Amino acid sequence: MIKESVFDGHVDSYEQWYNDHKGAYESELEAIREQLLKLPENLHGIEVGVGTGRFAQPLGIKEGVEPSAPMADKAIKRGIEVIEGVAEHLPYGDLQFDFVLFVTICHLKSIKDALAETNRVLKPHGTVIIGFLDKDQEVAQAYQEKRRRSTFYGKANFYSVEQIKKYLKVAGFKDFQFNQTLFGDLESIQKLQLPKPGYGEGSFVVVKATKR
Repeated sequence: MIKESVFDGHVDSYEQWYNDHKGAYESELEAIREQLLKLPENLHGIEVGVGTGRFAQPLGIKEGVEPSAPMADKAIKRGIEVIEGVAEHLPYGDLQFDFVLFVTICHLKSIKDALAETNRVLKPHGTVIIGFLDKDQEVAQAYQEKRRRSTFYGKANFYSVEQIKKYLKVAGFKDFQFNQTLFGDLESIQKLQLPKPGYGEGSFVVVKATKR
């Protein structure tokens, strides 16, 4: 899953990004929240790659998986129950959850294996929600251009929407619903941008899909 060594020694820098880019962070949260609100209430779900809990906590998700101990420590302090593990080998039995959330998937070692595991732990007709930086849009392209100087994105793999669709179909998911946010370059986003349906304009895309 996430290349934990990249994050272990840079937790403070990771946290500072959210303080420095509050508008972008709040926009991403709102796009994910919009997809979560389509689900029935009181469902049991997890975030895979919960990090420091920056998304799980405000979204009301109580559990998560995280391979980096320093990152997990921060999430635990935010009230998240964290299990050490990776997306490609989730530490759960079959048919456990109503939904699984990923927020960015660019650090996965194998997106194919991660989505197969997601399908396994989801209940029948369960939901996967993935927030990711669209490879074809401005923010991901900027990160790719400066990847040699980037602490967190040096080895990241960005995906296009069409690639994500393909991986989801192969993993056994259907009924895709998309929204998008982050319109413009990252530094210009100073306040919340409400999500729009679809994709192709915003750099951050959220897809909701149902287990077949």
